[in-house]
Amino acid sequence: MATGENMLDAEALMKAASAAAGQAYAPYSRAMVGCALISGSGNLYRGCNVENASFGLTICAERNAIFAGVAAEGAGFRIARLAVIARGLEFPPCGACRQVIAEFADADVLVCFMSGGRIETMMLRELLPAGFKFELI
Repeated sequence: MATGENMLDAEALMKAASAAAGQAYAPYSRAMVGCALISGSGNLYRGCNVENASFGLTICAERNAIFAGVAAEGAGFRIARLAVIARGLEFPPCGACRQVIAEFADADVLVCFMSGGRIETMMLRELLPAGFKFELI
């Protein structure tokens, strides 16, 4: 869901991601993951992971939030900042999510996640130094 709030502060964005994690459907891994992002338009979008018994059909929190942003704003949707958190676990976005983030964000977009008990912030280019680009030749 989008709001007009401008929550570019990393701590506030992590809190929004944590709230989204509370909505996760994770009966198999028990990893409750949430994501919150600010779009280039200043809207807040949240997503949580939704697992499925057929694991390939599971959706990560980051992609869930990104797709909500695209559904609301259309093809021009862009990510200004993104945070992901997993209750009781610490990790950055998975490789698939990093690639999807790269589709909708510039290389210098900040991605926040927990590491060593504190908020870690990295640029997308650090998380995905050689992302896939589809270019027709």
